[in-house]
Amino acid sequence: MQISIPDELKKQFHAACALRGLKMSRVVVELIKQWLASEAHQTGGWER
Repeated sequence: MQISIPDELKKQFHAACALRGLKMSRVVVELIKQWLASEAHQTGGWER
C-alpha cells in the first residue's frame, strides 16, 4: 500500500515512532485495525 501524506506529518510520525522504538508500518497496522473495529462498532458491521 502506498499513501501520500504531507511531509511534515510524516516527519512527526517518524520521529514519534523512533522515540518509542517502533516501526512505522507496525503502528499503521495497529491504527488501521483500531479504525476498522471502531467503524464496525459504529455502523453495526460493514454490511449496509
